[in-house]
Amino acid sequence: MISALFEKSVLIFGCGNILWGDDGFGPAVIQALQERYRLPDDVLALDVGTSIRDILFDLVLTDKKPQKIFIIDAVEYPDREPGEVFEIPVAGIPDKKTSDFSLHQFPTVNMLQELKEHSPIDIKIIVAQVETIPEEVKPGLSPPMTRAIDIACRRILAAL
Repeated sequence: MISALFEKSVLIFGCGNILWGDDGFGPAVIQALQERYRLPDDVLALDVGTSIRDILFDLVLTDKKPQKIFIIDAVEYPDREPGEVFEIPVAGIPDKKTSDFSLHQFPTVNMLQELKEHSPIDIKIIVAQVETIPEEVKPGLSPPMTRAIDIACRRILAAL
């Protein structure tokens, strides 16, 4: 599966921790894409959990880059409704999420920004507004986030 990272023209990464309620949105979208939708052969949908940093680092270093990357994640944005699906720019990643994407060796460098500025990759970040993130381990999405899964899937497929 990892070799496909460097062979496919479109990569879809579902980010999040399925043990923390709505934070598991990204992996749930990937599961839905794989089980309920037909993706083109040049597309790889991958549940990256909380390992997006390592994968982005590999993509920064490789010569063979995809044409398009989708990052799917859950966010806490002000003035948004739970389960609302929307796109944010790379610069719009909330401060709470920024550390997920930063190299610890270069804390001020955002790898997505690096990829966007120094390659022709089209990067789309599709997110859904969480209802809540639990204080302790509690798997499972809230009803609004569960409804948001197919909305996100359709949005991704339309953008392919």
